[in-house]
Amino acid sequence: MYQDLNVDYEPGQHSNWTGRTTDAKLGNQYWHQEIGCIDLRDLTEEQVPDIAVLGYVCDEGVRRNQGRVGACEGPKQLRERLAKLPIHFEGKRVVDIGDFICIDHAMESCQHALTQTISTLIAQHVFPIAIGGGHDIAYGHFMGIREALKGRSKSKIGIINFDAHFDLRAVEVQPNSGTPFNQILSELEGTDDAVGYFPIGIQQQSNTKALFDIARNKSVAYAMHSECESASEAITALQERLLPFIAHYDYLYITIDMDGFSSAYAPGVSAPSPLGFSPHFVFKMLRFLFDTKKVISCDIAELNPRLDRDQSTANLAARLVDFMVMCI
Repeated sequence: MYQDLNVDYEPGQHSNWTGRTTDAKLGNQYWHQEIGCIDLRDLTEEQVPDIAVLGYVCDEGVRRNQGRVGACEGPKQLRERLAKLPIHFEGKRVVDIGDFICIDHAMESCQHALTQTISTLIAQHVFPIAIGGGHDIAYGHFMGIREALKGRSKSKIGIINFDAHFDLRAVEVQPNSGTPFNQILSELEGTDDAVGYFPIGIQQQSNTKALFDIARNKSVAYAMHSECESASEAITALQERLLPFIAHYDYLYITIDMDGFSSAYAPGVSAPSPLGFSPHFVFKMLRFLFDTKKVISCDIAELNPRLDRDQSTANLAARLVDFMVMCI
């Protein structure tokens, strides 16, 4: 399927999903017992799942952005932690379709493979949950959603990014983990494709004045991290701010950069910060967004196991995936 691309594909492996055994009479109790593993190349109509987990094993965008590498190990670590969580969802077939692995620094090939796969899954009415890897995952992921929606009467996509950074840097030499949303907005500018971008959790100390200028010039609305408090009043106020954005778009793509969380919860990222939102805030916002019935796809980026402490960031990322599955 991807022979023309400089990328490796590894199908879902049961060896990545292990955990404690339970009494067979009780049925499946944990993720490792429930999830299926599929080779995407052998996917048939009879095998089509409700939800597909897939990995974007790529650190090249982080390296190009002068960040601390290690996010390529995120998909494997997240699976390991997710495997051990108890299941509380019913009537949903969830499968692991494996990893796309960047080779020879060919980030663009890895993004292209992701684009093709996301497009195929959505066309088959499968909900994708992609796991990075750097936040350059967002470019390939969005383009896959866009490809799947081509020709539909309703195809306007709103991107909601939980992140400390805009990731709106202009491409100077090569695209990287800091450029995906500038690439998306710039490439679609002047076309018939309607796209909107709303980052949540922006930190002044993590973004230059030039990035705030780019956001203003591209008419990007955003929420500062100071607006992302866990108090009910703050959450309600932000949800109300989002309502016009949500109403304007037919579908929502949610992307979560783990460095948007305070380092108290997520130390295992390339650029940790003591500022940032709490898990409570993000879970409340996710429930609100999924309740709109417009969410079409999600991903999690920048989990870096090499920098994690007590697997706390990986555990949080795994619980995010578990919560998404319950919300879908």
